[in-house]
Amino acid sequence: MTTEREKARASAAPAGHTRRAAKRAVFGRLSWGLADQAASSMTNFAVGIYVARSLGPAAFGVFSLAWVTYGVVLSVSRGLATDPLVVRFSGVPDGSWRGAVARSSGTALGVGAVIGAVCLVSGPALGGSVGPAFTCLGVILPGLLLQDAWRYSFFAAGTGRKAFVNDVVWGLALVPAMVVAARAGSVAAFVLAWGASAAVAAVYGCFQSGIRPHPTGAREWVREHSDLGYRYLVENTCVSGAGQLRAYGLGALVGVSAVGVVRGAELLLGPFLAVLMGLSLVTVAEAARVVRHTPHRLGAFCLLLGGAQAAAALLWGAALLLVPDRFGEFALGGVWHSASELIVPATLGVAGAGLGTGAAAGLRALGAARRSLRCQLIASACYVGGGLGGAAVAGTVGSAWGVAAATLCGSAVWWLHLRSAVREHHRNPIHEVRTP
Repeated sequence: MTTEREKARASAAPAGHTRRAAKRAVFGRLSWGLADQAASSMTNFAVGIYVARSLGPAAFGVFSLAWVTYGVVLSVSRGLATDPLVVRFSGVPDGSWRGAVARSSGTALGVGAVIGAVCLVSGPALGGSVGPAFTCLGVILPGLLLQDAWRYSFFAAGTGRKAFVNDVVWGLALVPAMVVAARAGSVAAFVLAWGASAAVAAVYGCFQSGIRPHPTGAREWVREHSDLGYRYLVENTCVSGAGQLRAYGLGALVGVSAVGVVRGAELLLGPFLAVLMGLSLVTVAEAARVVRHTPHRLGAFCLLLGGAQAAAALLWGAALLLVPDRFGEFALGGVWHSASELIVPATLGVAGAGLGTGAAAGLRALGAARRSLRCQLIASACYVGGGLGGAAVAGTVGSAWGVAAATLCGSAVWWLHLRSAVREHHRNPIHEVRTP
C-alpha cells in the first residue's frame, strides 16, 4: 500500500524535473543573447576598423557621423516599436506574438522610412562630403531598423538562435559589400554597403519568422502602446544624450585628449560591455516571463541578475589591473598609461550600471514605464553632473570618479523604484498582456 511519504516523493520528482528544465531553458536563452551580441559586436568592430583603414581619419569621421545618427534613430525605433513588444508579448501564445510582431516590425520600418526621408532631403542641403553620406543613410535606414526589429522579436519569442543566425547572415553579406565599397573608395559607398547587407538580413528575417511587416498598423501600434512607447522613446534617447553631453563637456573643460583617454578606458572594458549588452537583449523578456508565471520571484530574479553582472564587472576590472604595461601599450599605444589610471573608477561605474540593469529589467517587465522614465532621467542627470563636476574639480580622473559615484547613486534609484513597483503589483497582481 502506497504511503503518504511515497506519494509526496513521487509528486516532487516531476516538479523538480520541471524546475531543472525551466532553469536550462533560461540559461539557453541567455546564452543565445550573448552569442547574438558577440556576432553583432564583432560585425560593428570589423566595419569600423575596415572603414577607418580604407578611408583615413577625415572620411572616417564623416562615416562616424552617419553611424552616430543611426544610433539615435535606433533608440527612437526601439522605444516606439520593439521595447513595448518585449514587455507585453514575451512568452505569449504564438498567434498573439505573430500579430504583434507584424505591427511592431511595421512600426520600425515606418520610423526608418520617415526619418530616412528627412535624411534624403537634408543630404543635398548639407553638401560637401557629409551630404552624400546622409543621403545614403536615408536610403538604408528602413533596412537597418527592420533587421534590429527581428532580433528583438525573436528574443521575445524565446528563439534567440534565430536572432544569432540573422546577425551572422548580416556579417556574411558585409564581406562582399565592403570589398565593393573599398573599390569605390568613398564614404557614400561604405554607407550603402553597410545598409545593403543589413537589408539582406532584414529580408531573411521575413523568411525566418514567416511574418510580413505591416507598416499600415504602425499608427495603431503606437497608439495602443503609447503608455510605454513614448516614455521608452525619451528614456532611450536620454541615455545616448547623456553620454554625448559628458563627452562634449569634458572636451571643453579638460581638452579633446581627455575624451580619447576616457574612450580608451571604455575600450578596455569593451568585452564586458558587449556581454552586458547581450544580456540586455534577453533580460526584459525573461523578467516578463517571471512576472507572468511566478511574480513573487521577480525581486530575487532581478537581484541575482544585477548582482551577477556587477560581480563580473569587478572581476574583469581586477584582471585589467594585472595586465602588464607592454600588453596595454600594444593594444592602446600611447593612450594606455592615461587610460590605465581610470580602470578602477571605470570598473566601479560599470559595476553600478550592471547592478542597476537588474532593477531596470524588472521595472520594464512590470510595464512601469512612468517609474522607469523617472529613474532614467535621474540617472542621466547624475551621470552628466558627476562627469562634468568631477572634471571641473580634478580633470579626467575626477570625471571618471564622478561618473562612478553617479552610476552607483542611479542604481540605488532604480532599486528603490523597483521595490515600490513590486509592492504595487502585489496589491494589484493583474499583469496586463494585450493581444492584437
